[in-house]
Amino acid sequence: MTPGLHAPSPSPAQPGAGGGAAVSTLPTSIPTPDPAALDPAARRSHVQRRTAVLGVGLLVAAVVLVLAVITSLAVGARAIDPTTVVRALVSYDDADPLHLMVRELRVPRTVLAVVVGAALAVCGALIQAFTRNPLADPGILGVNAGASLAVTFAVAVLGLTTPGAYVPFALLGALTLTVLVYVLGSFGLSGATPMKLTLAGVALGATCTGFTTALVLHDRSTLQVMRFWSVGSVGGHTLDQLVWAIPLIAAGLVLALVSARSLNALALGDDLAQSLGTRVAATRVVVIVAVTLLAGTSVAAAGPIAFVGIMIPHTVRWFTGPDQRWVLLYSMLVGPTFLLLADVLGRVVLPTGELRVGIVTGLLGAPVLVALVRRKQVSGL
Repeated sequence: MTPGLHAPSPSPAQPGAGGGAAVSTLPTSIPTPDPAALDPAARRSHVQRRTAVLGVGLLVAAVVLVLAVITSLAVGARAIDPTTVVRALVSYDDADPLHLMVRELRVPRTVLAVVVGAALAVCGALIQAFTRNPLADPGILGVNAGASLAVTFAVAVLGLTTPGAYVPFALLGALTLTVLVYVLGSFGLSGATPMKLTLAGVALGATCTGFTTALVLHDRSTLQVMRFWSVGSVGGHTLDQLVWAIPLIAAGLVLALVSARSLNALALGDDLAQSLGTRVAATRVVVIVAVTLLAGTSVAAAGPIAFVGIMIPHTVRWFTGPDQRWVLLYSMLVGPTFLLLADVLGRVVLPTGELRVGIVTGLLGAPVLVALVRRKQVSGL
């Protein structure tokens, strides 16, 4: 034997080798499955613990939202003591200028931020689940652009100037773009894939934006109205103007919650969802109606506010997981909280005047979107 070399170890007999016994090539140790995946009692216990944790988190999110509402009522160009805010709400005195400021200026602004924040966050979660695209939102899929084009047409051609007057146009524009994006994204043997839906949304959104710009630049009075609205703002409204927005957004939120269980099944694919008893066509109709109500009403009331629809569902999903029932419930609370705090930040960040909330959400949302792109694994749907 050559020095420094060792005799080769006898190799185990292979199956079919001359008379040798067949030896299994499986690994000697097999990982033990999670007991919760096998034992029904353990599985129920695991589900109950997780439900309890998510329930506590939902309660915490509700408390934070209440604190954000109080902050929105108290903080601004002039700070107001929280006790004064409570007195203005409970025992209003129209002779007190601070009470007047709270009731006539900050209450409508806060209410609008709450309903629009909930609508945008839930709308983003619905679109992401509907298209199975984790980077989808009303802006990327062109829904906001369709509503904006319809509103611009109402202002430029028909001379409408109040949000309540052009709500039907915003809803019609949002519905038209939602349907067109889905129809165009469904062409081909592969059906409606996330990539095709995104490309169709971007293309149609860019087209609508081009027409909107042409209408705005064609008429100076339209430019004057639209240049502030198009940035996105929750200020400058009265409670009378919000009477039409709250019922529409509430209806959209109810439809979203109704479709949550079916969206969980759709995440498994259309064929498997149908085998589980899900009515796929009906679910899609419900989701399209909900997206139309939420996106169209939000755009009509506050303008196209960006990043809320994409950022909030992702942030929520990191904690809740992919279950759409929890994602939608958390989005209803976290979205308004984020929009309220962004609005408060916009009021105090400048020495004079204020920064509109659409600009603040863009400044805060862009880094989050970059972080999502840099993640090795985007939160699952």
